[in-house]
Amino acid sequence: MITIKAINRLGKWMYKIYMGIGIFAVAFLATCVISSVIMRYFFGLSYAALEEFMTTLFAFTTFWGIGICIIEDEHIVIDSFYDFFPPLIKKWVTFFNYLIVLFVDWIIIKYGLSYTLQYGKHLSMGMRIPTYWMYGIIPLGASIAFVCIIIKLIRIARAPLSDYEKKIVLK
Repeated sequence: MITIKAINRLGKWMYKIYMGIGIFAVAFLATCVISSVIMRYFFGLSYAALEEFMTTLFAFTTFWGIGICIIEDEHIVIDSFYDFFPPLIKKWVTFFNYLIVLFVDWIIIKYGLSYTLQYGKHLSMGMRIPTYWMYGIIPLGASIAFVCIIIKLIRIARAPLSDYEKKIVLK
């Protein structure tokens, strides 16, 4: 029998792997950019494959990071009007907002997958690999974000109303 404690441990383990991949990708991207700049400005060398790889890695970090931003609540919120609502309304508004995000993410998955399958057989100019490896980042990242949004919706539904009371921020 699977317990809540086991599910929580599995969730924490998956989160650490997810964050680790994201952190590694950003660090690797930074290393590639620094190396490319040094090679270009000090040695006059430029490699099309490296430039294309960095663009692909940048797309990966962007779409991989969507799910991280959802889980960590790292998004822009203009809450001056939102703070006037009672906790129950805040909870429903938050839930509804994430339903909209889920719908938009579903559209990204649907059309990203369609685009990847339609145009992914061509070879890229720099790396000379099928472009579905590059375009596939979009539906992959959006699918992971979809799971993160579902988790967020479950958390919102289970959260007590006290989580939505006005919080005083001291600066």
